[in-house]
Amino acid sequence: MNERGGTVLVVDDEPNAVKVLSSILAGEGYSVLASEDVDGAIRLIFREEVDAVITDIRMPGKDGLQFFEYMAENHADIPVIFLTAFGTVESAVHTIQRGAFNYFIKPPDYPKLKSTLAKAVQQRQMKRELGVLRRNPPGKNNGYPSTGNTPQMLRIFETIETIKDSESSVLICGETGTGKELIARSLHYSSKRREKPFVAFNCSAIPRELVESELFGYEKGAFTGATCRRIGRFEEASGGTIFLDEIGELELPIQAKLLRVLQEKEIARLGSNMKVNVDFRLVSSTNRDLSVEVREGRFREDLYYRINVVQVRIPPLRERRDDIPLLAGEFLKEFCVRENKTVTLSSQVMEIFRGYEWPGNVRQLRNVIERAVALSKDNSLDLRDLPEELNQESKGLQTSDSRKTLKEVELLAIRDALEKCNGNKSKAAKVLGISRKALYKRLSDEGNCF
Repeated sequence: MNERGGTVLVVDDEPNAVKVLSSILAGEGYSVLASEDVDGAIRLIFREEVDAVITDIRMPGKDGLQFFEYMAENHADIPVIFLTAFGTVESAVHTIQRGAFNYFIKPPDYPKLKSTLAKAVQQRQMKRELGVLRRNPPGKNNGYPSTGNTPQMLRIFETIETIKDSESSVLICGETGTGKELIARSLHYSSKRREKPFVAFNCSAIPRELVESELFGYEKGAFTGATCRRIGRFEEASGGTIFLDEIGELELPIQAKLLRVLQEKEIARLGSNMKVNVDFRLVSSTNRDLSVEVREGRFREDLYYRINVVQVRIPPLRERRDDIPLLAGEFLKEFCVRENKTVTLSSQVMEIFRGYEWPGNVRQLRNVIERAVALSKDNSLDLRDLPEELNQESKGLQTSDSRKTLKEVELLAIRDALEKCNGNKSKAAKVLGISRKALYKRLSDEGNCF
């Protein structure tokens, strides 16, 4: 069953052929439209959102080749699969060279047809999603980021919905790379403060001697090099949200000043005694256990309770492996848009993704996919596109393969090549580095079981 569904248009002048194929496809979960002539098919294409077309070639009036010319000119993003008799194979091959997705000789091998159709629909739906992303590129994460549908993440989204318009401070806890800033942005851009600034400040990335001036600002002449007035991050965030990333890195003297700002909602720039009122909501994050930091005297207890009114804990990626396909899919779309490519993830890569521990969490997954898309030369990401840190998982998979016989490995390679080439045996032979005659012989030896 095709879990993603899709709408398929069947075009054939033989009513029984249309009825049989429509029934088979409906059983696979597709919505099926049918027409017995090309003009009717064009009208359906105009009215309905179609993901793929399966059409006969020989039909009275306008034939399938004329229909393909229309599709190539007006709907080139919709894949077309031909059904043909032996006498029109040459015409079908010609259309493949012109961009048709594939062809089958009547009566078709239905399992192979279903497999090819699933790939065609997946390709069409991905192109549609990429088009949406190009029109609406990721930016401020208005609304909730699609970072998961596991129970842990759904509880986080529920919490965001509950507290989005509250003035209470929020502490987001989680390992490095889990997406703490993404959750902070989601909280801001779903709140009543969404039209005001979201100011992020990484407490661990700024030299200690500059933290105070960055947060509170300074007047001209406040110190050597202060040639003009500069407002700090709290003033920048007035009316909106300030996000203090890795707040546990702040030193105790700055913690004391931060506590006063939170209590009074006013700041004084360095070099000035004038108080400036600031209206902000505080969202903080940490990868440390701040309760331990408090016990060991490295973090102020009063500040801890002030920032930890509502706590949101983001689980590491290894604790929510069911979200990996969703995350991987979103990152894949993002980088396909940027690189102007259309690629998919192979089942082997996804298997490795799900088994890997991801010490760098979501950030590491994103970087792995960015690298793979940038370097990819095919329309599918596979094991050779993975970086060194995932090699151990790859080796484990290869060790399992090494227990297979040579013939089994060869058959797997042929099957993989045919899958990548959408069943095109000539292309598959080139990928495998063997002659087309040699490929046909191997297929014949196995009873053409591919």
